[in-house]
Amino acid sequence: MDYLDLYLMHWAMSAKPGPASFPVKRDDVVPLDLEGVWEAMEECQRLGLTKTIGVSNFITRKLEELLTFANIPPAINQVEMNPGWQQQKLRRYCANKGIFITACYPLGGQITFGNTNHVLTSDVLKKIATAKGKTAAQISLRWILEQDVGIVVKSFNIERLRQNLEIFNWELSQEELLQISSITQKKAARVQFMLSNEGSLTSVNISDIDIIET
Repeated sequence: MDYLDLYLMHWAMSAKPGPASFPVKRDDVVPLDLEGVWEAMEECQRLGLTKTIGVSNFITRKLEELLTFANIPPAINQVEMNPGWQQQKLRRYCANKGIFITACYPLGGQITFGNTNHVLTSDVLKKIATAKGKTAAQISLRWILEQDVGIVVKSFNIERLRQNLEIFNWELSQEELLQISSITQKKAARVQFMLSNEGSLTSVNISDIDIIET
């Protein structure tokens, strides 16, 4: 490819150089040179290697840190977002700063890290889905769409691919939106689930890279 449309920094953390491994060894986690990384990403945009640059999994505190030195602000912040993790504080902050949010894990996550998928099994979403003749997944996607947020969703199932596209010619009522706003919040993607049990974190405090923000 001659260029990328969008280049994202995946997480506000860093690992030692070398072949990528998953889960990441705890000993391999090192402090992130956020300013140095962002400067290199800005250079990629200036050189035309990417049209836009952004971040992923950044909370407001990390965005504030980034914006203190960024010459090119992030165009996008891709984060976990769904009715079970609504990111209200982050959405308000990004709207004020002109940063567009894209929702990953819009259906609660294909990989649920050993937990029940709290979105697709939500009684609130299932009740609304039954009343509207939709699926819980469609209710979740429609709710995200109505928050003026982009959606990253995937499936290899033809029927589900079709259902994912059938969210545009109907709306959620104010009562249904209120019901969704009352759903108990639970974040699925956590840093500790991405780290192996091998070794220990010595140079980074996990609270600095896995902050839960509601």
